[in-house]
Amino acid sequence: MHSHPRRRTLGALTALLTALLTTVALLGGSLPAQAATGAITGYGGKCVDVAAANSANGTQVQLYTCNGTSAQSWDVRGDGTIRALGKCLDVASANSANGTRVQLWDCNGTPAQAWTAGSDGTLRALGKCLDATGPSSADGTPLQIWDCFAGENQRWRLPSGGGTTNPAKMPGSPYLYLGWGNPPSATSVMSQTGVRSFTMAFILSSGGCNPAWDGNRPLTGGADQQTINAIKAAGGQVQISFGGWSGNKLGPACSTPAAYAGAVQQVINAHQPNVVDFDIENTDEFENYTVQDRILQALVIVKQNNPNVRIAVTIGTGQSGPTGAGTRLINRAAELRVPIDNYTIMPFNFGSSNVAQSTISAAEGLKAQLKAANGWTDAQAYARMGISGMNGLSDSGEVTTTAAWTQIRDYARANGLTRLAFWSVNRDRQCAGGLTDSCSGISQPSFEFTRITAGF
Repeated sequence: MHSHPRRRTLGALTALLTALLTTVALLGGSLPAQAATGAITGYGGKCVDVAAANSANGTQVQLYTCNGTSAQSWDVRGDGTIRALGKCLDVASANSANGTRVQLWDCNGTPAQAWTAGSDGTLRALGKCLDATGPSSADGTPLQIWDCFAGENQRWRLPSGGGTTNPAKMPGSPYLYLGWGNPPSATSVMSQTGVRSFTMAFILSSGGCNPAWDGNRPLTGGADQQTINAIKAAGGQVQISFGGWSGNKLGPACSTPAAYAGAVQQVINAHQPNVVDFDIENTDEFENYTVQDRILQALVIVKQNNPNVRIAVTIGTGQSGPTGAGTRLINRAAELRVPIDNYTIMPFNFGSSNVAQSTISAAEGLKAQLKAANGWTDAQAYARMGISGMNGLSDSGEVTTTAAWTQIRDYARANGLTRLAFWSVNRDRQCAGGLTDSCSGISQPSFEFTRITAGF
């Protein structure tokens, strides 16, 4: 179950952002609003590409048909660097002459690797603009720097969040778990409620750094895969959640970020989810900062290798927003430039007598923390926020009614939040009372919370 005690507040901003913004103002450009990872597209709709996916120093950077590979996955950072394959986008020999080629090189903090994004769509370094030679959009066209004139071959679209559009909204996606709690038929629930996405829970460790459903059901070939296939066949989407409150989790079991990312990759390869959700809870992952860092560092690798898979992180909250380990996670993700698409809070088990009002207060607190940590606007912060409630009775006896959940959904929809979930579809049924895994403990029509969520 997702449960969370209150946590103490910590975390602070560094002076780095101020210094960078001052530098950029002098250069006449603007930094991306936040770190973001993904494709950079330009002339002819082609992607900025590392030739032959070669990470050697001096490798040519070129235009190429977009293909979703790591050679086209760029990490646009708030420090001015643009990175791929562990190296930086670099102007050869720091030469500002027209026609100087742009290459991949070890990151070294020099002006040859300090890029600014202009309001006219240009990317600038050393007083010149990133330029497709020719101009040509043919595969293999080298990139160079040239005098800025903001022509079509000098206009670039950065990854979402890097100064361009906000992330798209994910469909409402309640949690569904198949190991216990009398799981309903996913496709039957889809036809009854109109919901078109489920968050499948939970991926745990089956021993060491090996992923399995609930730590004991096979990753492929079992009921989970059959359900996922059925959801997709019915036109639905799937999010897959790692972690949760209990069980043997991969965070402590995987010894390095690379190992954790490798376990996540096994799950992505097996099921091709639209979203991977990291439900980071309890003392083994959430409050263990070594493990928390390990997961965050792994997510950088996951995004680099899967630029089209969205990453959500789900954490506990107080009534005024995340506290303690949650605040630390938000600030640490900003420091590490982790490309998290959505920060989802779990607003329950936090002592509320009015869950809807407290949830909105907690979400506004999350917004403030995201803005402070990342330099985002209200709209940018909302677009990276989600809410995951607990329908009916919570573990601590709070009550979320269908009316309250409707109010929460409408708040999320009106403010541009991009994720809405609840725990869980299994519990979205009436029962006589009490907290169980298979019903909500309140009077309600069957699957009414799912029906409300489908309207997100």
